Amino acid sequence: QVQLVESGGGLVQAGGSLRLSCAASGRTFSIYRMGWFRQGPGKEREFVAHNSWIAGITYYVDSVKGRFTISRDKAKNTLYLQMNNLKPEDTAVYYCAAQEYGGSWESGGQGTQVTVSS
Repeated sequence: QVQLVESGGGLVQAGGSLRLSCAASGRTFSIYRMGWFRQGPGKEREFVAHNSWIAGITYYVDSVKGRFTISRDKAKNTLYLQMNNLKPEDTAVYYCAAQEYGGSWESGGQGTQVTVSS
């Protein structure tokens, strides 16, 4: 099992930036992909971005393309989400998730709140 701890959320004005971090521990050798999903107030959960741990292939939901960048530091077993030009609609709790080879997506952290004021 992979344990995940998110950090880096906060309150920012529209147009500002934040960087989220997700530290993975445990069975990190079995990670196939890691990513971020979010759930805003009154909204369904959506996957924001994910990254294949070895190949580095990335996916972004259309609404964040050109503004968010997902990256990873394999030596530190840490995933990042750089969020630029934030918009009020980005307000949500952001969760880190990991998928092991042959497994499904699992999130284990409490999430981190991102609030963007207009």
